[in-house]
Amino acid sequence: MKRPAHVLPVLCAVIACLAAPAKAAAADAGPGHPTLTAVVLFNTPAADRLLATMRLGPVDSPWHQDISKRPRHPDSDALIAHVGANGHLACNQDMGFVIVPPSQPKVAVALGDYASESDPGPYPVPDAAPIEGWPLSGGSLEHIQRDGDGDRHMIVLDPIAGRLYEFYHARRTERGWTAAGEATFDLTSNRLRPAGWTSSDAAGLPILPLTVRFEECEHGLIDHALRFTIARSRKAYVPPATHSAGSTDDPTVPRMGERFRLKADVRIDGFPPHARAIAQALKTYGMLVADNGSDWRISVAPDSRIHGLEALGQLHGRDFEVVLPTPASNAPQRAVQP
Repeated sequence: MKRPAHVLPVLCAVIACLAAPAKAAAADAGPGHPTLTAVVLFNTPAADRLLATMRLGPVDSPWHQDISKRPRHPDSDALIAHVGANGHLACNQDMGFVIVPPSQPKVAVALGDYASESDPGPYPVPDAAPIEGWPLSGGSLEHIQRDGDGDRHMIVLDPIAGRLYEFYHARRTERGWTAAGEATFDLTSNRLRPAGWTSSDAAGLPILPLTVRFEECEHGLIDHALRFTIARSRKAYVPPATHSAGSTDDPTVPRMGERFRLKADVRIDGFPPHARAIAQALKTYGMLVADNGSDWRISVAPDSRIHGLEALGQLHGRDFEVVLPTPASNAPQRAVQP
């Protein structure tokens, strides 16, 4: 598994209501001019209030496009069959993140295998940066930062500067932070990563804008596409993806960036509220093949407040269809200039 690439937020409301607890939170200097003064972890009420004022990407970004009426892909049945028509939808509660203020000190991160496709540092990584899966994975944050295997994604959001920093295989060592690669996304732009470039996801897509979060489940409205994994992908990608990680040219195998949609006639009214919000997003915005992994796995923040996810297991591969890809809005180019 591997690497994301493109995010875009618009702070569109007043954060005056952010009555910040001592540990985290923001006050406000007026409409559209929030002031974030401390680090905020994703699974806190302070993060909920802040995220409720944001959109991770311009309204016309690929993540926010309503694809409920988009034409069905002519090879949809074959593509679904490859992933597994009888397979069940499932959730990986994996992608935690941290929100940082503009004053967060930037530090060097030693990059490895994907340094040539990474954006230059230094980066505003705080001591409290979570590693993929924490805290539901168990163990202290300090232990998880230093030990363990897996993809070890690390996500840092600076909403005031409009920047998203996503790391692959991040680890904290005695000498500082290391990572296999990093992608910085300009949250005010619809630019994609350069053609052929990866990110923290194999498809070159961003992770955070495509991950289910608590505050949007609680609100009952998820206004973006989701990311999901499949075990085997084609050696090709389609916009908004910019990178592939497959080993076959078989046209019945999905490409990175392929968009799947929950069929309109699938009943979801009996689902618990959080699961129903997710299922409705799958009908309206769909989900994008983002990485190689277990089949039919969508990413959800590892937040214990999200409930009822087991109901999504009632959805099978045959309940989905593949739609024609979203046209690229502009030529691939470097997402962020140093």
